[in-house]
Amino acid sequence: MSKDISEIDAYLGAGDTLDERMMLAQGALAGFELTSLIYDFTPVKYDHEGRLVTPAWLSMRNLPADMIKVWCEDGLYQIDPVQQLAFKTHLPFVWSYRADGKTPLNRILNRDHGPVIDYVHDSRITCGVSVPVHMPNGECAVVTGIRQDAGHDFEDVIDKHVADFTLFAHVLHEKIYPLFDEETLSARPIHLTPRERECVSYAAEGLSAKEISLKLSRSVPTVVMHLNAAARKLSAANRAQLIARAAHYRLIG
Repeated sequence: MSKDISEIDAYLGAGDTLDERMMLAQGALAGFELTSLIYDFTPVKYDHEGRLVTPAWLSMRNLPADMIKVWCEDGLYQIDPVQQLAFKTHLPFVWSYRADGKTPLNRILNRDHGPVIDYVHDSRITCGVSVPVHMPNGECAVVTGIRQDAGHDFEDVIDKHVADFTLFAHVLHEKIYPLFDEETLSARPIHLTPRERECVSYAAEGLSAKEISLKLSRSVPTVVMHLNAAARKLSAANRAQLIARAAHYRLIG
């Protein structure tokens, strides 16, 4: 694969859809001595209790057919140590689940990660490299390349490709992100109705329920109803917590 940004951009841009661009990206993996590809995107990385938020868009290439379901529906995403590490660093990193691995991942593995560790060993996808892409507004994408049936020299072999794969990953993100629809970009683990968001936004500006009612030409009880509904959804015990959690999920401006 070319190391030139413009050539990578043109190569990936030959695809018109998300799937086509991911397919092209998969086709370039051999040049990095990788076999499989993951791209995930989330507008909000953590919920208000510190758990990882299931991605709004996730694509896996040349990986087990059940992996997306297991990660997104069965909860392995929330305990995925590669994902946990990616959200805490801006640097690309090589990882290994092997007992003799000497990667940053090996320093954080513990029994809580057991289901993930078992899955990757059973699937023979124990080694890879991940590139986090943190955006200024709090969104995050992670591009991961995996080597199936990696040899014991994987860490030495992949070292010479990390810089090139990082460049490739960032260009891939730039070609994927503009194709996301509004639903993907606005996905949140908590959903507030437009009226609830409006009331919370005014509350965040310091307006009382009465003042909000005047702004919206609604009764005070109606405004209170919307604020209470938003508080229940966000498990907020008071107005300050309601505003803080709504801001955390970027539900208010």
